[in-house]
Amino acid sequence: MDLLNKALGTVFFSGYAPLAPGTAGSAVVALLYYYFAAQLDAAGWVAALVLVFVVAVYTAQMLAREWGDDPSRVVIDEAVGFLVTVAFLPHSFWMAVGGFFIFRVLDILKPPPARQLEALPGGWGIVLDDVAAGIYGNLFIRLGLAIYQGGFTHG
Repeated sequence: MDLLNKALGTVFFSGYAPLAPGTAGSAVVALLYYYFAAQLDAAGWVAALVLVFVVAVYTAQMLAREWGDDPSRVVIDEAVGFLVTVAFLPHSFWMAVGGFFIFRVLDILKPPPARQLEALPGGWGIVLDDVAAGIYGNLFIRLGLAIYQGGFTHG
């Protein structure tokens, strides 16, 4: 179970990247999203988000006990945040790329309440700040799509 927790918590060991492990983990998840998420309908997205969220909170909690509070190697929280960023949006290569960059910026900036959520104990704090960044990212992309597609100029 320990190896499985480490594999999942580090997003297949991408969290061991010597520079920017969160970015490395997000990049792996963006690739997985691009190649495997095209077939997800709304129910599939809900199931995927719930499953990844539950696994992330549990795994982050277990690894934080071993490695200390919010260890940089644990990047499964970035997986959840990225998936929230692109959830229920049109699937494309550019959505993967745009979602990746938007999520990373928001995850680094941690606009309220993301920074406050980070203070929650254990796996909750590790994961929920990324969920908040992902929600902001999703809303930002939706706003951009609405403007680009003329959503504010057509009745």
